[in-house]
Amino acid sequence: MRNEYKTKARGAIMEYLKSHSDQRFTAGDIYKQLNQNESGIDRATVYRNLDRLWEEGALVRFREPDSNATLYQYFGEKDTCNRHMHAQCSECGKIFHLENEFVEEFTDHMQSVYGIDIDPSKTMIVGKCGECKNGDTEKNDSES
Repeated sequence: MRNEYKTKARGAIMEYLKSHSDQRFTAGDIYKQLNQNESGIDRATVYRNLDRLWEEGALVRFREPDSNATLYQYFGEKDTCNRHMHAQCSECGKIFHLENEFVEEFTDHMQSVYGIDIDPSKTMIVGKCGECKNGDTEKNDSES
């Protein structure tokens, strides 16, 4: 019976991860979402599953620079996700996978000019995506 519970918990967590694969999230985000559906999954189970998935290479794990929060992003079958950089929209939170050519040029430049070795898997560029910028433009146009 206990193994069945783990299977159900992992299934619910995986469903959440797959449906939010373009966003970063905390263990708390998953816990809150799952418990809105009265799943009965406890926090420890969420953390344990996230740790296992990270060890298996199915998740990228980030530290939020302004807090002590650990953020995750699911990339499932994309095994190259830990070899390139990501960009995140500061408004909607969407994650973008940056082209390897750009990453190589950028990391080479940082090394040759500044002597800094960049770890692409831990590098996040933050800015505002086109959709959010266009939304701001539409808001500004309607206010005129």
